[in-house]
Amino acid sequence: MRDVRNPGDESRQQLGFLSAAETAALTHRGVSVPDPNSVLVSPGVQLGTGTVLWPGVILEARDGGTIVVGDGTQLFPGSRLVASSGSITVGAQVEIGEEGGFTIKAGTGEVIEIGDGARLLGGGSLTLSNRIGRGAQILGPIRCQNCTLGGGGTYRDPEPDERGGVLKGSGVARQIEVPTGSVIQAFGLFSGGTLRRQSYVHPKLGG
Repeated sequence: MRDVRNPGDESRQQLGFLSAAETAALTHRGVSVPDPNSVLVSPGVQLGTGTVLWPGVILEARDGGTIVVGDGTQLFPGSRLVASSGSITVGAQVEIGEEGGFTIKAGTGEVIEIGDGARLLGGGSLTLSNRIGRGAQILGPIRCQNCTLGGGGTYRDPEPDERGGVLKGSGVARQIEVPTGSVIQAFGLFSGGTLRRQSYVHPKLGG
């Protein structure tokens, strides 16, 4: 009988990922995977109903690490989540990796929590422990380490000062805390950025 296995499955197995067929079978659990041959998922990763894994996504849990992704979350091309003895929890209806991908890495004992409706866009990263609240946003190639963004409404909320905290621009953000309704826009070190209310940057329509 002809061997119809995917030629890359041996490498997938050696690296601890599902086979291409097993990745495609995620659709039976309500996960959308348009191109399973380009997606890598570790067996223990938990994916909610309606999750979309676009081409080039990597979800890697190893050495006891855990990755949990909530319902309706979209992982765009270039998104990479790696839990190596750490924990990554992503809420529902989150958008990760549009406009350049996004990297999230939790090492030994590190915990990364991303709330419902958050947006992480533009080629940035989360490393060490971070807490990204409901509706919070990271917009741009920003390297975040030990940051906390307060939860609130999503970017669709009509009241800017009630939305989740926002980091916007490019550079490095270490131990930065942004409360609900606030934003720091910086280019370089975010420790030198100015904390402003979001209505200063995005005035309320009709206000």
